[in-house]
Amino acid sequence: MIKNIVVIGAGTMGNGIAHTFAQSGFKVNLVDVSREALDRGIKTITTNLDRIIAKGNLTEEQKTETLGNITTFTALNEAVGSADLIVEAATENQDLKLKIFGQMDEFAPENCILATNTSSISITKIAAATKRADKVIGMHFMNPVPIMKLVEIIKGYSTSKETFDSIYEMSKTLGKVPVEVNDYPGFVANRILMPMINESIETLYNGVAGVEEIDTVMKLGMAHPMGPLQLADFIGLDVCLAILNVMYDGFKNPKYAPNPLLVNMVTAGKLGVKSGEGFYDYSESKKAEKVSKMFLNSF
Repeated sequence: MIKNIVVIGAGTMGNGIAHTFAQSGFKVNLVDVSREALDRGIKTITTNLDRIIAKGNLTEEQKTETLGNITTFTALNEAVGSADLIVEAATENQDLKLKIFGQMDEFAPENCILATNTSSISITKIAAATKRADKVIGMHFMNPVPIMKLVEIIKGYSTSKETFDSIYEMSKTLGKVPVEVNDYPGFVANRILMPMINESIETLYNGVAGVEEIDTVMKLGMAHPMGPLQLADFIGLDVCLAILNVMYDGFKNPKYAPNPLLVNMVTAGKLGVKSGEGFYDYSESKKAEKVSKMFLNSF
């Protein structure tokens, strides 16, 4: 029985995962090295719960119960003593994740399952940083976590059937639709999505069309809810670059090589919504209503 959850990382994905577990009745310990990050995470969860209440899908009592299910910690060893499942949702950085998993393995109870929300890094490689590879698995949630139904359940080379079945069935109790995926770079979602985003950037880079024009074609022509350049801004251009690099390193196939424009934008700190500017300018609105001045006179 999985009852006690630990979520590592209070950023966008971490607080969304904590929110989802807590709203489903699980006890959640939310861990981050920064008290400020934890405070921001709880504030975000509270705001998102208020949005659900405004839509008539949650009561004030349920909000209070959800927030009451979450306890915050800055020390991992203090948070994981009674954990049944730990979900790591730190930055998409391989060295950082390997370090965290080594610590998780050291401090967590023997039967605790260790999961990662990585969007591209090998589950098998992450499991190798532990002494319980059979209990290591990928749980790739989609953003925004409380809303998006999909969760990719990724088996590493040594993940046991017992571990997989337990996480697969538990995901359903969160109101999610789990999908079984094998351990290859990018899994399914990003193996298909990131080349599309990269090709959209290539199309812009080659002067075929402008930012709004590319996004409009994909929204109206392919029925996508948002254009690929807007989506890249929403994900974070640094995250897109990191995923493409993992896929390029994993497959050694040039089709996954990140476009130079993407590399330059990340180097310049133009990361999308999180930095206030990417392909669009978010200084006045979080919606993609204004194209970044860098691209206004390019076409």
